[in-house]
Amino acid sequence: MRHNTNKIQRCPWCWNYLVHIAIKQALTELEIPLKDTVIVTGIWCNSKMSQYLEWYWAETLHWRGIPFAIWVKLANPKLTVISLSWDWDTYWIWIGHLIHAARRNIQILHITCDNENYALTTWQASATTPLGVKTKSTPEWNSLPPLHPINLVETAWCSFVKSVQWNDLKLMKDTIKDALQHQWFSHINIQQACPSRKRW
Repeated sequence: MRHNTNKIQRCPWCWNYLVHIAIKQALTELEIPLKDTVIVTGIWCNSKMSQYLEWYWAETLHWRGIPFAIWVKLANPKLTVISLSWDWDTYWIWIGHLIHAARRNIQILHITCDNENYALTTWQASATTPLGVKTKSTPEWNSLPPLHPINLVETAWCSFVKSVQWNDLKLMKDTIKDALQHQWFSHINIQQACPSRKRW
């Protein structure tokens, strides 16, 4: 358990800070003890969030946050387990983990911060990048239509899946609270701005 913060490793203006605050408020208002909560992430900007929260945490291997979160929950079902990643992990590189976690329906909350691009690796297209957008990997235009995160997870029989805007702190907090009280797998897609990379 961490009782102080590391050197901040993301852009000072990154909107992950609001997501961070929403998670802290939700856990605090639900009075979930620090010792009973585990935050699981992979790597990259969003995944540094685990280091800034005052709960038990694990910064795992790239693409492996959801399986690790499931293992934690299976090892101790009494724990509250939250997994976090970005759209390029959740909906592209490790999409299979998301789908099958939803199908297995084990009680964890997975939050995706969806800024519609690979921001940290300098602006490539992701699975949710809008059609026609120019990025580093699509210099002419993005020719692939974006995945719809809500429809995607619903096809795997996820019984709690919501999409919220990054700039509505109260709605984010309330949605996280509802998800944490859900008895099965839950998924929240946070539609997020990225001042450094998102140009649309």
